[in-house]
Amino acid sequence: MVAGDVRRWGGGKPSAAASGLSGEAPAFPWEAVLHAGLCRMRLPARDFWAMTPRELGFALGLLRPSAGTPGRAGLAALMRAFPDKKE
Repeated sequence: MVAGDVRRWGGGKPSAAASGLSGEAPAFPWEAVLHAGLCRMRLPARDFWAMTPRELGFALGLLRPSAGTPGRAGLAALMRAFPDKKE
């Protein structure tokens, strides 16, 4: 088995429910999440279980902050580029 292989946590092939073939919602990918947190990121178990899903997503690079609103200079540039039409 390759180091970091998620199958070591319980199984080879996913069940029908996990693959969505049974009509049920797919199971949460615990094996992949545990592997990412404990093996790839090398978090202590205490820290891993204290994280929220959102924190873990950001730490893994799955979630990226959205672009912020433009500042005063950016707004001024937009106003020059797209002036209001006076009728």
